[in-house]
Amino acid sequence: MGYLYIITGIIGIILGVGCGYFIRKYLAEAKIASAEEAAKKIVKEAEEKSQSLKKEKILEAKEEVHRLRSEFEKETKERRQELQKLERRMLQKEEALDKKTSFLEKKEEEFKGKEAETAAVQEKLDQVYKQQLTELEKISGMSSEEAKDLLLTRVREEIQHEIAQMIKDIESQAREDAEKKARDIITQAIQRCAADHVSESTVSVVNLPNDEMKGRIIGREGRNIRTLETLTGIDLIIDDTPEAVILSGFDPIRREVARIALEKLISDGRIHPARIEEMVDKAQQEVDVQVREEGEQAAFEVGVHNLHPELIKMLGRLRFRTSYGQNVLKHSIEVAHLAGIMASELGLDVKMAKRAGLLHDLGKALDHETEGPHVVNGAELVKKHRESAEITNAVAAHHGDFEPQTMEAVLIQAADAISAARPGARRETLEAYIKRLEKLEEIADSFDGVEKAYAIQAGREIRIMVKPEKIDDLAATKVARDIVKKIEGELEYPGQIKVTVIRETRAVEYAR
Repeated sequence: MGYLYIITGIIGIILGVGCGYFIRKYLAEAKIASAEEAAKKIVKEAEEKSQSLKKEKILEAKEEVHRLRSEFEKETKERRQELQKLERRMLQKEEALDKKTSFLEKKEEEFKGKEAETAAVQEKLDQVYKQQLTELEKISGMSSEEAKDLLLTRVREEIQHEIAQMIKDIESQAREDAEKKARDIITQAIQRCAADHVSESTVSVVNLPNDEMKGRIIGREGRNIRTLETLTGIDLIIDDTPEAVILSGFDPIRREVARIALEKLISDGRIHPARIEEMVDKAQQEVDVQVREEGEQAAFEVGVHNLHPELIKMLGRLRFRTSYGQNVLKHSIEVAHLAGIMASELGLDVKMAKRAGLLHDLGKALDHETEGPHVVNGAELVKKHRESAEITNAVAAHHGDFEPQTMEAVLIQAADAISAARPGARRETLEAYIKRLEKLEEIADSFDGVEKAYAIQAGREIRIMVKPEKIDDLAATKVARDIVKKIEGELEYPGQIKVTVIRETRAVEYAR
């Protein structure tokens, strides 16, 4: 029974598996069939849609083609119309050109006819001209070339005379205008730069507390005074002048050192050679400081900056230099101001003019060990310390020894002459003054035709009376120029000298 159940179970399982297989196969076949039907349906729908879409695209393509064809036809029509317009315009231009061509041809024919007539008339005129020219040559006794030369000569003479008169008038007017302008500028500069002038002397006076101090200054057997004179190079004059000692010497710096040293010795009361040497050293140091301060103050007063320290020191030394009794540093400051004012009026470089004016006499600060004129030494000095070429030229040219290369250099010459020519600015000895006046008159009297010469205005002007029968008006101008050249070549003088030649003609008759 047990085996029967097992066999029955196995048979049941086999039957179940078989039934399941057949059922699954049937279901699978059914699904495949339905899937095939769905696929066929989808394919059919897709074919229908594709046919519909194809028709739509074909219609759109046809519409696009139709639109493009319309636009092309429209554009072609417009182009055709434009071409037609251009053709009509070209035709019109061709017609106008044909008309102009025909008109020009007519004009050309007329011109040829007139040209022939003109040639005939010209031929007749030439014949008439030749006949008249022949007749004129017979009447005048000259050929045409000779007559032409005569006419040109007369015309040239007239033109040259008119040109000379015109040049003379222009020069006269320009000279008057220039002199008036220069006079106004110089007058304004002098008025705006009014400066006091104090004549420098070659002596200094040191006041003493009492006359007993003179003996102490002299010392035993004169050793104190000899030491002081040896160390300073200055002469001490101790005479009957009450309570005063005179220091005499041409070097202002040494005289200043001696003055300061002597005042310190008098104040200290201990006067002996060792103390004198100590005080002279201190005085020398004080003067060195004073020299630098004087140079800085001068540059500050004028408004000149960035000067080399050595140039400032040289400027300070000018405080103790004189020229014809005029202090050179004050003169340099005044020249700088004058040149700056004139440069401002003329629209030139004011800073350059002031700088050159302040440095123009720097060569006078050098001592006797340096050879050569002060203009050359001064120019080399400023060039050495890297001043500009314009400043160097202005320093070198301020006395006319070199040609000025800038207008500022010319202003330095003028400002230097103005400062030196101020009344009281410079002094000279009576003997030299009289000798200069006599020499001035002697130069003028040496010329033929001069009747008498008078030096006036302290030698600043000379008036010369000439003989009218020997010197005419043109010769008077030449005599004045020749006298000026001789004065410049033979005479040394500060500033400038005006030469005036006077020619007078008198006609005298008596009525009886």
